Amino acid sequence: MRLIRELVQYREMIASFVRKDLKGRYKGSVLGFLWTFINPLLQLLVYTMVFSVILKSSIENYYMHLFVALVPWIFFASSLTTGSHLILDQKNMIKKIYFPREVLPVAYTTSSFCNMLFSFIIVFAVIATMRLGVSWAALPWLIPVMAIQYILVLGMNFITSSVTVYCRDLEHIMGVLSMAWMYLSPVVYGVQFIPEGWDKFYMYNPMAPIILAYRDILYYKTAPNLGQLGQAFLISLGVLLVGVLVFEKLQKRFAEVL
Repeated sequence: MRLIRELVQYREMIASFVRKDLKGRYKGSVLGFLWTFINPLLQLLVYTMVFSVILKSSIENYYMHLFVALVPWIFFASSLTTGSHLILDQKNMIKKIYFPREVLPVAYTTSSFCNMLFSFIIVFAVIATMRLGVSWAALPWLIPVMAIQYILVLGMNFITSSVTVYCRDLEHIMGVLSMAWMYLSPVVYGVQFIPEGWDKFYMYNPMAPIILAYRDILYYKTAPNLGQLGQAFLISLGVLLVGVLVFEKLQKRFAEVL
């Protein structure tokens, strides 16, 4: 409750960090904010070429099957890599002034989440252009699915950003972990390729049911599996609680270690 009160009290600071990050994300580049849309499109092009032409996936409209999973995955993967050093990036501010250190992970996660929402504009544009259609009954389920993913990513950012202050190697490990995690999640392939008997263990990866939920809503045009989504919520909530506890424990010596 103390943490919630402080975050509410410093809400203007959080909003300021979010605006600053969104404006500065592509500062100095020629295309600027357009990279929010170009980056997922380029990744879509690469994976579609590999799995539609070279490896030849049998999934119908594979590009859309991939795209609806790739956009939320980019949000998660960027948080694993960039989010791990967000405390290190603000070390001068941490040393000079007091503010709840939790502001930084919350602001970064919110900024990345907003960036994902902008990217979904392209997803819906592709759906409209290719006349694939959407289910208006299933579409509202995007709200709880996005909320669950936000909780998961926020918890991961609490953990990685605080641990990296003491173990700088984690910053480099996260890139490899992100790549491995992607292939352990149904991003570039369908869940039907999971060997029989492994599906229950597979769903303990919280990103698996989250990705499947996005795909159910936007590709299959149906409501997500509530059992899987509930499991993802409980795991994500557990990650957030662990993240807050770890962050609270480690932040006490941030200024000293930095």
